[in-house]
Amino acid sequence: MSRAVERVQAFILAFVLGAPVVVGLPTLGPRPAAAVPTGFTQQVVFTGLTRPTKLVFASDGRVFVAEKSGLVKVFDSLSDNTPTVFADLRTNVYNFTDLGLIGLALAPTFPTDPYVYVSYTYDGVIGGSAPTYGDACPVIGNCRASARVSRLRASGDVMTGPEQVLLHDWCHQIDSHSIGDLGFGADGALYVTGGEGASATFTDYGQAGSPVNPCGDPPGPAGTAVTPPTAEGGALRSQDIRTPADPTGLSGTLIRVSPTTGAGLPDNPLAASADPNSRRILTYGLRNPFRWTFRPGTNEVWIGDIGWRTWEEINRIVDPAVGPVRNYGWPCYEGNAAQGGYNAANLTLCESLYASPAGTVTAPYYTYQHSQVVAPGDGCRTGGSAPSGLAFYPTGGGSYPATYAGSLFFADYSRGCVWAMRAGTDGLPDPARIVPFASAPGVVDLRIGPENDLYYVDLTGGTVRRFHYNSGNQLPHAVLDATPTSGNAPLTVSFDAVGSTDPDPGEILEYQWDFTDDGTIDATGLTASHRYPTVGTYTARLRVVDFAGLSDTATVQIRVGTAAPVPVIETPTAALRWSVGQTVSFSGRATDPQQGALPASGLSWQLVQQHCSTPDNCHSHPVREWTGAASGSFLAPDHEYPSYLELTLTARDNGGLTGSTTLRLDPQTVNLALATKPAGLRLNVNGRNLTTPNSTQVIVGSTNTISAPGPQTLGPATYTFENWSDGGAATHVITAPATARTYTATYDGAPGSCADSFGYTCRTQTGTPFVPAGPSEMPLTADNDSASVPLPFPVPFYGQNYSRAWVDTNGSLSFVDPRGSWPTNRPLPNAAAPNATLYPFWDDLVMHPESRVRTAVVGTAPDRQFVVEWRDMGLSGAPAARISFEVVISEWGQITFNYAALNSGRELGNSATVGIENATGTGAVQYSYNQLVLANSKAIIFTPPAGG
Repeated sequence: MSRAVERVQAFILAFVLGAPVVVGLPTLGPRPAAAVPTGFTQQVVFTGLTRPTKLVFASDGRVFVAEKSGLVKVFDSLSDNTPTVFADLRTNVYNFTDLGLIGLALAPTFPTDPYVYVSYTYDGVIGGSAPTYGDACPVIGNCRASARVSRLRASGDVMTGPEQVLLHDWCHQIDSHSIGDLGFGADGALYVTGGEGASATFTDYGQAGSPVNPCGDPPGPAGTAVTPPTAEGGALRSQDIRTPADPTGLSGTLIRVSPTTGAGLPDNPLAASADPNSRRILTYGLRNPFRWTFRPGTNEVWIGDIGWRTWEEINRIVDPAVGPVRNYGWPCYEGNAAQGGYNAANLTLCESLYASPAGTVTAPYYTYQHSQVVAPGDGCRTGGSAPSGLAFYPTGGGSYPATYAGSLFFADYSRGCVWAMRAGTDGLPDPARIVPFASAPGVVDLRIGPENDLYYVDLTGGTVRRFHYNSGNQLPHAVLDATPTSGNAPLTVSFDAVGSTDPDPGEILEYQWDFTDDGTIDATGLTASHRYPTVGTYTARLRVVDFAGLSDTATVQIRVGTAAPVPVIETPTAALRWSVGQTVSFSGRATDPQQGALPASGLSWQLVQQHCSTPDNCHSHPVREWTGAASGSFLAPDHEYPSYLELTLTARDNGGLTGSTTLRLDPQTVNLALATKPAGLRLNVNGRNLTTPNSTQVIVGSTNTISAPGPQTLGPATYTFENWSDGGAATHVITAPATARTYTATYDGAPGSCADSFGYTCRTQTGTPFVPAGPSEMPLTADNDSASVPLPFPVPFYGQNYSRAWVDTNGSLSFVDPRGSWPTNRPLPNAAAPNATLYPFWDDLVMHPESRVRTAVVGTAPDRQFVVEWRDMGLSGAPAARISFEVVISEWGQITFNYAALNSGRELGNSATVGIENATGTGAVQYSYNQLVLANSKAIIFTPPAGG
């Protein structure tokens, strides 16, 4: 993806969606290389849109498009390029950073039932009036707002009468995770999703705001601070239905309502509830369900829920209107695991959920990790991720190859990619059958069109695009070159189409030239020239046509006697280092070759926040825009690091030509050192678990949540939190200081037993030699592989004798068949497989060419030892890491774990389980779980009870 596209990425939720840098008609970017599979073409359908967010097709051929600002536009057909403004909701829409007009739908029998439905962030509080903030926030992160679902009556191509508000809810004061999408089910009901309105940068339980708790999140009213463990605000709003003592909000839910009144329907699962919002809710525990869809022919809802630190989710709700009401676990869970920041905060709503029976939280249908390649060979960058569109291809009809029938197409805005999850034998999309489909920068919505082609909305380029398939003849690709493209009148320009191509070998192409874009063919041939006699701006168009009549076009702008204005940002300069909340003033000017100095009315500004997972992998959050101003100011936003601001000045002359310049503004940062007494314990900062000693770089003045979870174990000892060096509670907020500072959590240590009720005990012993195994080598070469091996003597383990073992490349040895490989470690004990198992280093390990798993028998009876050695194993996600470890099993039942070639971090065990477990998963001796406690030549010895 180009740097230009990266600079304008962002808007959906915690980190997506953006806006064009240049004001006016956005230019059409180059077609992505290798963007679609063979036989497909990516075609531009509509251009000239300003941050489009949503696309819907009417049965009469019209096409409706929503723009983030609050405009709804309608095209007469797919061939129309001059839309009509159907509705202008900009006064009510809060178009600020991640907020705006998100959802758009038509009544099922539209236009007979002449209603258009919208969901958007409202520029004011619930029950208040708009505009309150005018698309700005005077105190970043502290502007209480809300969201609406409304219907608009259509009269032809325009809205008539007032907006009918069906729902007004979703209180939040942080500019992210507001309202989501909406659409109609086959049952005629209106379905709507909404985000939880919490921070995307710190563990948010409702502690932000001044005055505190502006939404009045329980347990206290507005103005009353909420603290762990009883806090129910921030991200915990998505669990609000679990607290019936207070009114239920709609944040983080999927709801089903009447399309005429907005009330919960009488056949909803909770229709008997006394709470009106509870009656609406079908699903909760969602973070940011920005886009979702129905699976054709069913009542199933498939939701793309944007994650936080690690996981993205696609959730399948089989029959939401029937129930039961499902909990997807956010913020207590992210993906299939407990979310580190909210787990560490010791919040009652999460702790009670962790203690609930299995099945209380519904697992996602599919997850992918931020560092994970979704499909081999997709070429999509990893790091940041954000699901931004879902659409099912029909099981019959359409021109796409049969392999796509029933496939779930899904998109990721941050990665700029679309994949197809192809159907399995049961007809459902199969996560094991995901294939790359297309490069799609700026994608924020996917739709199946009337001819069963896949369409997407390109927010950053201001376009709507289509993927079309031809099984036979393919479309040509027009490439236009012009020299020169500007100069004084009269101007002679040479044109060529030499770069134009056709995917069909030997195809004969015709080249048609229209030098003034008036619809007249002025010349033909591979090259041409034209003399422009008078001053003006002209569009030259090339149409390339193949022998079968398929065509493609390309355009170029020719400026005769004119040149674009040149803007200059005078203040600030690149030397500025801003802190959160700082007032930053800016000023600029522009000169034009024809007009001279441009007035302030010809100047506009855009402020964008770039959030980066690595220095060259960023996505953007548009913060604010100013028009008709030579100067102004803004408050530097609160955000995690790495990130920076981009301030763009655009100048427009009276001929419509524009020029832009962008200034990068980096923040002032500070290192927060984190320590524990004793060292080696875990702390959590803004949702990230860190093993101490450690540090994190943050922006000066930023809001940060730090947690000292407890109790926690380090080796055989158990430690309980006592105090923080700054006097804060176990979980509390710190505002990043201007100078480096150390925050130390002191724990009270108890020796612990490192034992279980059966009688096994464990101890460590340093200086233990590593026992090399060999020459027997197990047939383990693939990732997530396992194989069995006969034992040289009966091995006593938890009161039973075993004659065979199953060795897993992921660092475990089981005495009963685990039926597969298990790459995801868990704490012990755990009733799920594997059981009757030794875990010297249970993690997601990788077999490299040099990796080996060997066995050996040493000693003589009755003191023989069986050795299994994992040699030069890799760690998933850490290409350079190599570790070696082994299990030594004595004939009388003692078990020893030895380690070699360990270096730091994960190699020392901070993502591994170490211990032993009985055959039912009800008893275990866990030495460590995701802790940095292992060391070279330090053996861990497990001793059975006498006679055990």
